[in-house]
Amino acid sequence: MKIEYDKEVDAAYLYLEYPIKDGEAKKTITVKEDINIDFDDKGKLLGVEVLNASKHLNKKAIFGTSH
Repeated sequence: MKIEYDKEVDAAYLYLEYPIKDGEAKKTITVKEDINIDFDDKGKLLGVEVLNASKHLNKKAIFGTSH
């Protein structure tokens, strides 16, 4: 698993499949406000997008143990 965080927009993406190729995510489902999950064309979970990440995730989850 890989986590990327963009502090400019306060969004995190948790990759379960990395890298995700352009066009590979075929379906996105909003499971809760600010939480979207991406699937490929076979229904395999690729990743989770967390908007307003600083509100939903702690710094350790966003940055790992090195920050």
